[in-house]
Amino acid sequence: MIVALHSVLKPGAVDGYRVEHAAVPDDLDAAFSRVGIRGWTIWRSGERLFHVVDCDDFDAAIAALDGDPANVAWQATIGRWVEVFRDADGAEGFAPLEQVWSLAAQRAGSAP
Repeated sequence: MIVALHSVLKPGAVDGYRVEHAAVPDDLDAAFSRVGIRGWTIWRSGERLFHVVDCDDFDAAIAALDGDPANVAWQATIGRWVEVFRDADGAEGFAPLEQVWSLAAQRAGSAP
């Protein structure tokens, strides 16, 4: 499964956020592997961040990470730079964005 997320940086946080992501901690990488997250890519436009997560089951992965010590430490660190996550309608929330269209799905004759 592939999901997209949207978050917003705090004003002036771009450089700090980049530094933190030069390499995420090894224990966080290992935690991602344990919960079925195979890949996580982040793109930036201004203070807006767009994440693409490749995983077995997003909801299960996030639930499993909730109390994981590596994730708790990472959230404390990265929280200095991130203002908020937004859902598909722009409200505050950590929910996947709505997929509107997919070339691969269209070619396969299925919905996105």
